[in-house]
Amino acid sequence: MKKIIIVLIILLVLVITAGVGGLIWYTNSLKAPSKSEEMHLVTIPEGKGISSIAELLENEGVIKSAIACKIYCKINNVTKLQAGNYEINAQTDTPTILAQIAGGSVVSNEVRITFIEGKNMKWYAKAISENTNNTEDDVFDLLKDEEYIDSLIEKYWFITDEIKNEDIYYPLEGYLLPDTYTFESKDVTVKEIFDVILGFTDKFLSKHKDEFKYTVHQTLTLASMAELEGKSTEDRSEIIGVFLNRINVGMSLGSDVTTYYAFGVDMAESNLTVKQINTYNPYNTRGPNMISKIPIGPICNMSKDAIEATLNPTETEALYFVADKNGKVYFTNSDEEHKEKIAELKKEGLWFTY
Repeated sequence: MKKIIIVLIILLVLVITAGVGGLIWYTNSLKAPSKSEEMHLVTIPEGKGISSIAELLENEGVIKSAIACKIYCKINNVTKLQAGNYEINAQTDTPTILAQIAGGSVVSNEVRITFIEGKNMKWYAKAISENTNNTEDDVFDLLKDEEYIDSLIEKYWFITDEIKNEDIYYPLEGYLLPDTYTFESKDVTVKEIFDVILGFTDKFLSKHKDEFKYTVHQTLTLASMAELEGKSTEDRSEIIGVFLNRINVGMSLGSDVTTYYAFGVDMAESNLTVKQINTYNPYNTRGPNMISKIPIGPICNMSKDAIEATLNPTETEALYFVADKNGKVYFTNSDEEHKEKIAELKKEGLWFTY
């Protein structure tokens, strides 16, 4: 009898020891696998069950034991873990990780791109290449796709055959309103990017649909010039007034910004040459054969303010304007007054130099 009691006691001790050991193992297995603050990006695929997810987490090194993880889920009735991308700190314990995944605290793959007012298509292409998995060539190749351009003309009321003129550098220049746009991920296509922006453009232009005195293309072209020539709404409105006056009296618009665009010169880097100024180009309003003509198309993607200023030009007698190095615009009625103003600005140290 004593032997039986001794055996039972030994078995009980073994069971207790095994239980305590198992509890210690289980508790330790739920602790963080590392003291490092290293972050792991873990992707939980759709359709995976608790068992598969536990093994994935162990393989990724973010938990110590898949078995302990499964036991925890069973004991605590954890039944739903959500698919997605998760950023997990190596110092995080298993229960916290499971709560994170059960709660769907995923890492967003969204991409936000801010397109700045007054920037041209080359700048847009660079911004797209820097923020997505597209290249600049992807942007330019799409703009050369006639079938794609035709589809846009069919889809959007404000896009017409005017953008198909062979002398236009980029068909959508001026049609992509600047703003901050959000896309699902870096895998977004150039078509998807353009569609989102054109949708925004459509919404804005539709509000002013009855205000266009010229074609949308002509209006956007003038607005793009006003964008680069003036900073305030008032200046831009009066600048458009000057352009309209020059057209009416048979003068060229004489806008430097169009010449810079025509020859791909960065305004912040160098002056225009006499040869560039005097070379015909359908964008160059300072060149020959451009009397009373606006450029063949927009020279940048302009702000909503510039478009509204163009739709509401200021009535003025001015035929000339010039801006100082601080961006202040001065309007004059004659060539003589214009030259005097330039001389005055140079004398006062307000003339822009490179």
